[in-house]
Amino acid sequence: MAFGRLERTQGSPPMSEINVTPLVDVMLVLVVIFIITAPLLVSAIRLDLPKADAAKPNDAPQFVTLVVDKTGQAFLNDKALGRDELARELTQTAQRNPETEVQLRADEAVPYGKVVEVMGLAQKAGLNRIGFVAQALTTPP
Repeated sequence: MAFGRLERTQGSPPMSEINVTPLVDVMLVLVVIFIITAPLLVSAIRLDLPKADAAKPNDAPQFVTLVVDKTGQAFLNDKALGRDELARELTQTAQRNPETEVQLRADEAVPYGKVVEVMGLAQKAGLNRIGFVAQALTTPP
């Protein structure tokens, strides 16, 4: 009995390219699923809401602008006022609507004491909602 050597055939070399066909198939299936399910996600429950006079969506919050410039001069809605006039105007504003917001804009060169004095006038008049307005920092590109 003769033992012979079996010839081995050379195997195929490893693939060096990516087959993108299965990837495209999976992506197309996902797109179809998203197209079908997207309308289902935005559906809402239909309600008949009760009517109320409490607040209307188009009611804009009232505010006054109080500006203190570099020299310490106070401006209420772009009108220059002295300390007594400012106190009187703020009191009248508070009597009309105590929920009026004061948007305070102060120059960075204004002493802290002057800003606190103006805030005190607003609070003494009955306007307790005070918002500080600042300029946003710009970041370099």
